[in-house]
Amino acid sequence: MADMTAFTWMIALPLLAAPVIYLIGRLVRPDGEALTRWAALVMLGLTWIPFAIAASDLNADGVQTYTLGTASLRLDDLGLLLAALSLGLGTIVVFYSGPYMAADDGQEKYYASLVAMVGVMMGLGCAADLFNLWVWFEAMAIASYLLVAFYHEQPTSLEAGVKYLVQSAVGSVFVLLGIALVLSQTGTLDLTEIRAAAPESSIPLLAAGGLFLIGFGVKAALVPMHTWLPDAHSQAPSGISAMLSGVVIEAGLVALLRVLSALVGIGASWGELLMVFGAFNMLIGNLMALRQTQVKRLLAYSSLSHVGYMLLGLGIAFYAQQAAGAEGGFFHMLTHGMMKGLAFLAAGALLYALHASMGDHGPLTISDLSGAAQKYPWAALGLSVAVLGLAGLPPLAGFMSKWQIFVAGFETKNEWIEALVVFAALNSVLSLAYYAPLVNALYRQKPSDAVLAGGPLPSLMNVPLAVLGVAIVAVGVWPSLLDWLSGPAGRALIASFGF
Repeated sequence: MADMTAFTWMIALPLLAAPVIYLIGRLVRPDGEALTRWAALVMLGLTWIPFAIAASDLNADGVQTYTLGTASLRLDDLGLLLAALSLGLGTIVVFYSGPYMAADDGQEKYYASLVAMVGVMMGLGCAADLFNLWVWFEAMAIASYLLVAFYHEQPTSLEAGVKYLVQSAVGSVFVLLGIALVLSQTGTLDLTEIRAAAPESSIPLLAAGGLFLIGFGVKAALVPMHTWLPDAHSQAPSGISAMLSGVVIEAGLVALLRVLSALVGIGASWGELLMVFGAFNMLIGNLMALRQTQVKRLLAYSSLSHVGYMLLGLGIAFYAQQAAGAEGGFFHMLTHGMMKGLAFLAAGALLYALHASMGDHGPLTISDLSGAAQKYPWAALGLSVAVLGLAGLPPLAGFMSKWQIFVAGFETKNEWIEALVVFAALNSVLSLAYYAPLVNALYRQKPSDAVLAGGPLPSLMNVPLAVLGVAIVAVGVWPSLLDWLSGPAGRALIASFGF
């Protein structure tokens, strides 16, 4: 057996901790639920140690590889970016979930699944061959399904979970068919060897790429494979909504990028395809969000739009074979994780105070938020910072990441891409049409009945909101703070093309 390296411990610790956390909750009485919460937080805290060592090793020695039998894990800068996003948001969500989930049964399942999901997503980012990529992808679907359907006694939550499970399963079948085609044509599943073995023109490999686009596109919420997303995001616990929007769909996108970069030499126009999907995602996401009256559904549809910006940047990278587009796309992946994480956590805090703490499992509507800033100033401020950042207002993080994508588009000197950048900028302005009423409602003078009857908000719930809010402002003012992640990840993607 090969010696375990820092990055393999980074993946293994959460996976080993998950069953222990579950057993603590089941076997220790009467304080098992509190212990599971602390165990989850401690284990993710400890995982930062091998993460830091792995990041240092990667910077000093280049790509890290671990092989056991025929299975290989490879940590490059793209894998490190996904690990940082998963571990960062996961740690914040576990802390936030303490007061949010305090009155719920089954917390051992919640925390065990959440910690496992963090480990699985880090493993997915390090998968070096197609079969293991599929295994990690399936494990992520199972862990996230348990969390989407956490409130399974509620029909709407169970329906959302079943829809998510069925669509994920169909996507997985498409991925498996694609893997079979690649193996039949190249004789290997190793992502690096596939690129070397793939012929320049191959209809079966083109078909495999299409199957991967659909299969991984389900999890990455590419329109029209997105229909699970609004139900899952709105019915899951708010911390899980933040993870689904901030990390899970990004993990699906990373998996898609891995396989397309291995097939980049077969003559397909993957860059053009990604940009077309990006345009559809921006437009459909914004138009659907405009119609929403429920806050979490509105935020869910806006995620479609932001996946569109990532696809635009990454499509530019595939088309022009330049790192700037990929760096912008990955920068937006990070800022979107922070902004959408804050948006869902702040909306969840208000949902908790106005509904959940009083035993009401109804949705949080925009009309409920009227005057909420008077009673819940920190949650209202957090939600405002998040949605204004998502809309791309300076000096917040969302403006900087969108700007980097737009600059990369204009640098191609391609008229169609420049037109697409203008289209993306107009969509950013359009998003204000549903973000602005949200902020306006929060600061109205006359509180809604829900706000007047609302209960207190636990002070600990404000801590993650403050951390994310400060980070969004800081990255907006000093975007170079994330260069150590987004820059190398963009260059790693370009290097994976083999050019």
